[in-house]
Amino acid sequence: MAAPGKRAQQLIAVLKQLKTFYEGEQVVLVWDGLSAHWSRAMRTWVADQDWLTLERLPAYAPELNPVEMLWSAIKTRELANVAGDHLADVADAAEQGINRVCAEGRLPWSFLAHTGLEIHPPTPHN
Repeated sequence: MAAPGKRAQQLIAVLKQLKTFYEGEQVVLVWDGLSAHWSRAMRTWVADQDWLTLERLPAYAPELNPVEMLWSAIKTRELANVAGDHLADVADAAEQGINRVCAEGRLPWSFLAHTGLEIHPPTPHN
């Protein structure tokens, strides 16, 4: 496993790619408490990024994380009793579950609603 400083540099490299992908957009990234997410190097780099806002999840609050509801939905169907010979078997089953959830229109939004959190579109600047 990489040292915390190296992990922070790897994450910064990924964030630079993210900046290119979302060029001109404001991005809010919700992160957990991984030490590399909040390291001195990361905080210093993020301080110079006017396009990026970081929000931190509490230490352990699955009720605030919509992804927990997604995993719950997938574990009870597509991943139930999966015992693949390869990791790809499990990844394929998980992808099928994610596709099913996404195809069910309101279901992903219900995961967000379950948390009590809301997404507000940015107000256009005139």
